[in-house]
Amino acid sequence: GRNVDLFVALARALRERAVRFVLIGVAGANYYAHGGSTLFTTEDRDLFLPLDADNLAQCWAACEAVGLDLWSAREPLDIPRDRWLAERVITRRALTHASGPDVQVDLALEMKGFEFDAVWAERRMFAVEGVDIPVARLLHIVESKYAAGRDKDRLFLATHREAITELLEREDRDGN
Repeated sequence: GRNVDLFVALARALRERAVRFVLIGVAGANYYAHGGSTLFTTEDRDLFLPLDADNLAQCWAACEAVGLDLWSAREPLDIPRDRWLAERVITRRALTHASGPDVQVDLALEMKGFEFDAVWAERRMFAVEGVDIPVARLLHIVESKYAAGRDKDRLFLATHREAITELLEREDRDGN
């Protein structure tokens, strides 16, 4: 669908700019399902980014390059979207958000219970339409959802317990 194509375009733009990011959340969990089929429905994608102003500014540039609008706290993100602004956003650990037709991407500087470098070190690469997309370990995604403890996270974990357990067991078996 269109949203997959636009997300792949974004992933390509991020890779071209050497942006460090890891896909987390429900969209990340989907990559562990059989053959990349959508096991869990989600409207948005969550990218976890390090606390690095240059990296964040390059991430914003990649979003703009593929035509996504950038938002912060329901308002368009300030311009210029440079290192100075990125430093302010990082100081506040503020969430920025990229949106386009059928695509919502949260640019997160925090992942409950985890530091970026630990998640990055154990990331998995999934090739989608020729683009390598770094995805957090399923175990990290699930543990972070438990740690967050929001109603929607508890509901997701309860609803999909069997599927998640099966996928985690496979992750262990595959020796990763």
